[in-house]
Amino acid sequence: MNKNLVLVAFITTILLFSCKQQVRNETVVYSNDFEANNLSGITNGTITQYNNTAVLGLYNNSYFSLLVNNLPKHDLVTITFDLYIHDSWDGNKQSPDGPDIWEMSVDGNTFISATFSNAPCAGGGGVFCPPQSYPFNYPSSFNNPKTGAYRTDLPGICQLIGDPNGTTLYKIVKTFKHSNSILILKCLDKLVQTNSSNPKCDESWSVDNINIKTISL
Repeated sequence: MNKNLVLVAFITTILLFSCKQQVRNETVVYSNDFEANNLSGITNGTITQYNNTAVLGLYNNSYFSLLVNNLPKHDLVTITFDLYIHDSWDGNKQSPDGPDIWEMSVDGNTFISATFSNAPCAGGGGVFCPPQSYPFNYPSSFNNPKTGAYRTDLPGICQLIGDPNGTTLYKIVKTFKHSNSILILKCLDKLVQTNSSNPKCDESWSVDNINIKTISL
């Protein structure tokens, strides 16, 4: 083989291995499906039965926070959970209906600040679809309702006759740099419901299957 080609291949291999950090260890530091009514470490926690499973919620213009202590030495954290958006969220609409915003932060740093829309498309041939920002943050994006959803066929909370909205399930996955020995996950909403006589029945949210994993490189 040509010596120059061998040298190029060798240098390329060295560069690849020097730039790519290897995962040395992964540790699950928190896992909760709420079936055991476990609210340890959770502030403002409440558990509800929804669709034959226990969920953390329901929340409406409210929040929960989760404190996880004594994390092992690590470089990254991955947080995953199911987010249920219940009933008539209006996405990017303005007052009196919206915007309907949901946020997730870790240690005070916001990772998601997005609107969600469960509204059906209407108008000629379904052309008009009240938009949401998710999977991007509000107000920079205008996506169709339920963009990025895992399921769109789940029942709503109040099961109103003729209600077309139902519940949309999103799989939230976030990996980010983190090295502190404690972690505070906070989720909240900023819902606008000027004309609703029963806000929690009209719009709410819940989460399930929270899993937090530390990663060492």
